[in-house]
Amino acid sequence: MKPEKKTRKISPKSRKQGERAPLSRERIELAALDLIEENGLESFSTRKLGELLGCEAMSIYHHFPSKAHLLNALLDRVLAERPMPGRDNEPIERIRQIAYWYRQVGYDHPKLFQYIALHRMNGRSGLGVLNEIIGAFHDLGLESEVAAGLFRAFSYYVTGGILDETSGYAKGPSATEPVPDDEVARDFPNVLKVGPYFKPGHFAQTFATGLDIFLDAIERASGRTGKTKR
Repeated sequence: MKPEKKTRKISPKSRKQGERAPLSRERIELAALDLIEENGLESFSTRKLGELLGCEAMSIYHHFPSKAHLLNALLDRVLAERPMPGRDNEPIERIRQIAYWYRQVGYDHPKLFQYIALHRMNGRSGLGVLNEIIGAFHDLGLESEVAAGLFRAFSYYVTGGILDETSGYAKGPSATEPVPDDEVARDFPNVLKVGPYFKPGHFAQTFATGLDIFLDAIERASGRTGKTKR
């Protein structure tokens, strides 16, 4: 399942028009999302956001008491952008759909996802998401301790996979002096052999394969039988 591409950038024309629009929570949030995805989370500041919006940073604080409050609001917004899968399917299929839902959130907002992945999800929107996911594990008839362990292992895989696909590996930090290709071929042949399969064209299949492995294990732990493959 290939994630949809989300494109929403502030054009120079719309920025000029936006500077004349009244400041509101929604306008601040949308501009903040664009700024983060354009320049990265680490360089985001209310000063830069104010410049984009055509206002002083203090004006933003009339709507959000702090940068942390604004980031929390962005978390709430992106989790609500794409409704979570419903409860119409069997628990195993719901867990699969939730994994792909979360992956799509990461692809919609790859730079902000670095914040989402580390967030404790202890606000109402985050707790709502956790409640739905854990509920699917409980619906398999698992004891709370088993459900907790499987949920944690599952979340390690899904979150790590999304971070790797959207921000890691080819986009991650590199050695200051990478080993030349001819030396890699000579000294690290196993790495060379698998290198082509680490490219984005193989992301979807890799994610699906790992997800199937986890769902198979979850199904066995629940004592149920059936196909978990897509």
